[in-house]
Amino acid sequence: MKTDDLSTNSAEATVKSPLEQHFSKRRLKNIIFDFGGVLLHIDFKKTHEAFEALGIKDAKAHFTQHHASQLFSQLETGHVSPETFYGLFRQEAGTDITDEQIKDAWNAMLLHYAKDNIQLLHELGKKYNLYLFSNTNQIHYNWFSERYRQEFNGERLEDLFKVAWFSHEKGVRKPAAEVFTHMLQTEGLLAAETLFIDDTIGNIEGAAAAGLQTHLLKSPADLLLLDL
Repeated sequence: MKTDDLSTNSAEATVKSPLEQHFSKRRLKNIIFDFGGVLLHIDFKKTHEAFEALGIKDAKAHFTQHHASQLFSQLETGHVSPETFYGLFRQEAGTDITDEQIKDAWNAMLLHYAKDNIQLLHELGKKYNLYLFSNTNQIHYNWFSERYRQEFNGERLEDLFKVAWFSHEKGVRKPAAEVFTHMLQTEGLLAAETLFIDDTIGNIEGAAAAGLQTHLLKSPADLLLLDL
């Protein structure tokens, strides 16, 4: 696959904005967005606290922004169903809490949509091919899909994008570079013409290793400050 190099030394190639950014708009055709922490406000601490309230004292050992245990990785690549996940989680955690309690604690990190960012994507879709690549799972998907319909007059989240990649549907999750290469090849994209925006440094590093242009977002609000 061709991954053209772009010089960022010339004034033409380097873009300045209220935020420091190192990608080039000159040949930009495609933008791949992360989901949580970019389009949806999330707080991992709320899930840790919810599990701890249920007696799970090592919640961070199972899942954080930067780490997922084998079981949670299997959930996020669709290799176990939610029902199987609930049972295996009880075994791992040594608990007898119910499926509903696990689901509610797992969903506690999901907050609300960054509505200004959603509106921005409607505008960016007129200029670029937009894609979504989210490490997620069926449990979260059910929640945030319904929440999107509630907040945006029955619309579908997927309709914002040319293609939406959800890890539990595609069977792969970030941050491995080969996963990004697979996405580029599947969608027929050139890395040098594609910008990846994410709030997790490991995912940014994986995308950069695959040749994509990248931007690490520190908060959802910062998306509005980028020169796109």
